[in-house]
Amino acid sequence: MLNITKGKIARAQKVVIYGPEGIGKSSLAARFPDPVIIDTEGGTAHMDVRRIDKPQSWEELLAIVKEVAATPGICKTLVIDTADWAEQLITTYLCNKYKQNSIESFGYGKGYTYMAEEFARLLSACDLCIAAGIHVVITAHAKMRKFEQPDEMGAYDRWEMKLSKQTAPLLKEWCDMLLFCNYQTFVVTSENDTKKAQGGKRVIYTAHHPAWDAKTRVAMPEVIDLDYANISFAFDPAGKKTQPAPPSADPEDSVYDRFRQLMAESGVTEDEVRKVVADKGHFAIDVPVARYGDKFISGWLIKYWPQIVEIIDAGKTARN
Repeated sequence: MLNITKGKIARAQKVVIYGPEGIGKSSLAARFPDPVIIDTEGGTAHMDVRRIDKPQSWEELLAIVKEVAATPGICKTLVIDTADWAEQLITTYLCNKYKQNSIESFGYGKGYTYMAEEFARLLSACDLCIAAGIHVVITAHAKMRKFEQPDEMGAYDRWEMKLSKQTAPLLKEWCDMLLFCNYQTFVVTSENDTKKAQGGKRVIYTAHHPAWDAKTRVAMPEVIDLDYANISFAFDPAGKKTQPAPPSADPEDSVYDRFRQLMAESGVTEDEVRKVVADKGHFAIDVPVARYGDKFISGWLIKYWPQIVEIIDAGKTARN
């Protein structure tokens, strides 16, 4: 007999946090509710956290995850730091088991197939924690890789998890949130036509981009500061953190009126905005902002307003 239910189902969250070395992945994971960290690479030695000693083997790592799931009240969040070091434990396990010198020695990609099968065992063990009401956070390092679209000419660099091509898709499909952490930079063109990188603020990307993968099943801005307080509402419904409100609290204001208020609050003139828009190739510099249309004003100007202000400020500094 079919058992049909309706409405949202509250359960623990599956989270993957990845980014370049030193961006703050472990520090972010350590701020999740009541965490216990399985430190596979010994990277939390400088942090005041509860941790489980570094597993010495793949079998030990699996056993630890299952024991956490079977121990009520041990923690509210289990952190595995990191996935790529866990993958190294799999490599050692498989090479010893099949008496191979390296994962490449298996031939015909069999070694990576075995690796994906073992990694799936880890995700199944993590699902036991989810069923027990424990959030699971898995961190991973990121690397740059040249990427080519099958139906397009040319290639471009994009960020990917530092995992094998068979393992990474499993982890991305498994998680509810795939958070990419990186330094946010902007390329500014000065008056003498030289380009300089500005910014460098640490941020979390929550939506897919051609240059990286990210996703979330919880409504969040596409870019947020790298601070657990900005995502805490997804893990602590009773918490005080709420999502940011739109620039204007008056629903009767037009999009253009809200943007004019935003310019006034930031001390930015319309001429400065029109120059940035023209430099980016969207509209000619003599087109008034009021003629840009609501879709562009809300979907580009308001959405990327902090970045636009940085570009304008950088231009002022260069002129001075």
